[in-house]
Amino acid sequence: MLTAQKRVVATAAAVLSGALLLASCGGSDSSGSDGKTLKLWHYEGPDSAMGAAWNEAIKEFEKTHPGVTVKFESKGFEQIQKTAQMVLNSGDAPDLMEYNKGNATAGLLSKQGLLTDLTTEATDRGWDKKLSAGVRTTSQYDANGVMGSGKWYGIPNYAEYTMVFYNKDLFKEHGITEPTTLDELTTAMDKFVAEGITPLANAGSEYPAQQYLYQLALSKADRSWVDSYELYKGKTDFHDAAWTYGAETFADWVKKGYISEKSSGLKAEAAGVDFIQGKNPILFSGSWWYGRFKSDAKFDWGTFLWPDSNLTLGSGGNLWVVPKGAKNKDLAYDFIDITMSKKIQNLLGNKGGVPVAADPAAITDPQAKSLIANFNTLADRDGLAFYPDWPVPGFYDVLVSGTQKLITDSEKPDAYLSALQEAYDKDVPTK
Repeated sequence: MLTAQKRVVATAAAVLSGALLLASCGGSDSSGSDGKTLKLWHYEGPDSAMGAAWNEAIKEFEKTHPGVTVKFESKGFEQIQKTAQMVLNSGDAPDLMEYNKGNATAGLLSKQGLLTDLTTEATDRGWDKKLSAGVRTTSQYDANGVMGSGKWYGIPNYAEYTMVFYNKDLFKEHGITEPTTLDELTTAMDKFVAEGITPLANAGSEYPAQQYLYQLALSKADRSWVDSYELYKGKTDFHDAAWTYGAETFADWVKKGYISEKSSGLKAEAAGVDFIQGKNPILFSGSWWYGRFKSDAKFDWGTFLWPDSNLTLGSGGNLWVVPKGAKNKDLAYDFIDITMSKKIQNLLGNKGGVPVAADPAAITDPQAKSLIANFNTLADRDGLAFYPDWPVPGFYDVLVSGTQKLITDSEKPDAYLSALQEAYDKDVPTK
């Protein structure tokens, strides 16, 4: 998420070219194909695990495709989130791009006929066998754009989940032990507040704030609650016990000083930087930050799963999608295939990502092993609960705006939940 999710904005735009050979398989139905160029967009930072792995994938593609040029353009998550429909309806669509997964994003584009059906490629190339059931949920969409069944419209080559990142040095300096329960976490935050430190790094104008609130709700929820909300398998009541607890507790945490009111206007990047700079000892966010913190944080840090909750935000990673108007689809399929190879998967794992098809014995970094082990814990207990902005189109903006109002106390939890109910009910599909 970002989900939303949600995502570290790539900071540099580059065009990587090289003499590359069309070694494609299968036919492309796109007009204007020259077979000489792969136009690639993604929004992962160069220091992230995915950015590093995909840069290596470009090199691998170069070795196996002499005579073909890769034109890579770095985009921002928000940029693609807001302009995808317009771009994919124009002649400027890339051949391959990273896109957010879920009903409101990839599902909506598939329903609108803007994405290529990848079902044949997924089965012929064995991608379907490399992805576990929980991970491939976000790859398939039915005729209504609802995830979990139907045709394949995207391929994730990594998984992701949220966790508590914490500054071990600051905890030690203030005599605070690692929390193992929610009560211990709140006690730790009280101690930091007493020392004049805002415990939680946060950003209200993008995904982090809503993810704190959703996690609080998830701690009082179960799988059927998630399925009702995300997959429309039941009625969603935003005034139920879980949502009410999430909204009221989040608002209370602002009042207690766990979250700064000044964070209402911050973006996700600012929250990450505040953690890196040691301004806040805790950040609840996703595994996509792992590589960045590993390279940039100058202090000892660790992670743990949100205490006293079987569920947390997570899913297969963002998707490789092939726009319907892509001019070189065969090259796009080949590039996806390379990112699913053991070489790239192992690299992704050792750089701090959560690979979907790596050799476990090839993951040697201790922190990376811990990251993957915690993901396996979640997967084994069916603990991935997707992201709060997924269910209906435009819900990301509704959540951002509403949660900002909770931070500034310009709206009370009950009114916030009513606004969510109205927006959700207006656009939830009927089956």
